[in-house]
Amino acid sequence: MAKRKSPAAKTSRGISDSEVHDIEELSAPRTPVIYEVVRRLGDEEMRRPASSLWWSGVAAGLSISFSVLAEAILLTRLPDAPWRPLVADLGYSVGFLMVIMARQQLFTESTITVVLPVLKDLSPAMLWRMGRLWAIVLAANLVGTLFAALFCSFTPVLTPELYGGMIAVSRSLLDIDVPRMFFAGIASGFLIAAMVWMIPSAESAKFIVITLMTYLIAAGGFTHVIAGSFEAYLLVVAGDWIWWQAIVQFLMPVLAGNVVGGTALFAVLSYAQVKDEI
Repeated sequence: MAKRKSPAAKTSRGISDSEVHDIEELSAPRTPVIYEVVRRLGDEEMRRPASSLWWSGVAAGLSISFSVLAEAILLTRLPDAPWRPLVADLGYSVGFLMVIMARQQLFTESTITVVLPVLKDLSPAMLWRMGRLWAIVLAANLVGTLFAALFCSFTPVLTPELYGGMIAVSRSLLDIDVPRMFFAGIASGFLIAAMVWMIPSAESAKFIVITLMTYLIAAGGFTHVIAGSFEAYLLVVAGDWIWWQAIVQFLMPVLAGNVVGGTALFAVLSYAQVKDEI
């Protein structure tokens, strides 16, 4: 009679069965697995009703405004020192953590999530579904940030000091010309797409991944179309910009840059590295 192998028995590689299981648990998922997780997420998002996408997008616009608020809180509370901007930039991650951990719809996340299903099945129907989601979520995000900006500007919800801090944070946009708006938007779009790609394998480190990648956007002076739209609205209310400047000098170039960085660069490259394995 053959002897039964004990749980701790060694394989031909000198590793026990239980250790093989541990190796499988500790190993990072293969790239095609990450691709499939993100692709399925995008496919699910495109199947959601328009009303669900809309209200989730509005919620994301409201939530992302807390990035500027958190930055302003740190900026006004920290002593005037050379390191203050670097610490204050940590506040930028707050709004993104709220949006992503709550699974709200953020336009820049969709520049990779809904693009991967389209690249796998490139057809007019899939392009329509992607365009539908982009249009609804972008409009909803911008409405959410507009409401947040008006609420902060015309109600006594903030102290004058804190509101002044938000204006000071927002005025960093005034020093950026249109070409740099675009190219800084590419970097930001790439970082957000990279964050979305990393989250499936992050597990318990998801909080750290989101914080790190979004902190780099603020610390690097990159531009994000949704978080930045809240700042642009504040600048219009404060009289630093008029509405057409917010659109032409900020919204259009940054939107284009975010799409190029998230879709044309990261999403296409991510698909290219797995297309022969799926």
